[in-house]
Amino acid sequence: MTWTPAQLPDLSGKTILITGANSGLGLQTTRHLAAAKARVLMACRDADKGARAMDDLRAQVPGARLELLELDLADLASVGRLADRLLAQETQLDVLINNAGVMAPPFQRTQDGFELQFGTNHLGHFALTGRLLPLLHAAPAPRVVTVSSMAHRFGGIRFDDLNWQQRRYSAWLAYGQSKLANLMFALELQRRSADLGGRIQSYAAHPGYAATHLQDDMPGGKIFNALFAQSAEAGAYPSLLAATSTEAEPGSYYGPRILGTWGAPTRASIRPLAKRTAVARQLWQVSEQLTGVVYQRACGPAR
Repeated sequence: MTWTPAQLPDLSGKTILITGANSGLGLQTTRHLAAAKARVLMACRDADKGARAMDDLRAQVPGARLELLELDLADLASVGRLADRLLAQETQLDVLINNAGVMAPPFQRTQDGFELQFGTNHLGHFALTGRLLPLLHAAPAPRVVTVSSMAHRFGGIRFDDLNWQQRRYSAWLAYGQSKLANLMFALELQRRSADLGGRIQSYAAHPGYAATHLQDDMPGGKIFNALFAQSAEAGAYPSLLAATSTEAEPGSYYGPRILGTWGAPTRASIRPLAKRTAVARQLWQVSEQLTGVVYQRACGPAR
């Protein structure tokens, strides 16, 4: 498969929600979707940055149909407010792209007491997806795309200490855990949808090594980006493929072709641990308990 944004279909009439839409991968994904005539709901933590990004995109893409939404994935109350607003004003949601995330910050906790990366990258998106299932189910061919990372390869799901309360904190191991959880969630959502005869199609994607603001505060991050990274635009291609292409296979994982790091998007390899259904089911159950969002059925209402 060789895929470029030139293969994006006409997305007129489609409503797509993307988290973290104001910078990096999310901004580039939004730009291409808007250029393909989708109506894009830009869910951003910082409203001012989101508004500036939206203005810039409208200048780049005349006629872009963009709407700004406030969302802090590190606060389940914020997730709930956004979901309630959308359930009240929208009739359907064609695509949800779970893109936003934090990478290897110093130890912090979310508003709800979770380790920041696990709480934001996984639990926030788990809760958002569950709350929006009725809108997704109302669409004719709904898709959910969850952005993982090559870092899923060194993560582990420590059910005895998911929130780093008992061991010395490692920012990178915590990041790996959150990205492994993202991938396992995407695969399990597809299994549950298929088992129940649902129409929601779930995909996972990763950007390879893409130059984004996530690396700015890391020692040597900007230098490594300049020397070795592909652009944020290229890093967005796997998500765009998964969100729109008829060639994308539900339950699959997409990333760059060359060493999983650079190049055109293709099927990516999945670490065996990420395919373990028993672990995925346990993660799902724990995620429901921690967030209070219970997926009553994979494609039906969630509370």
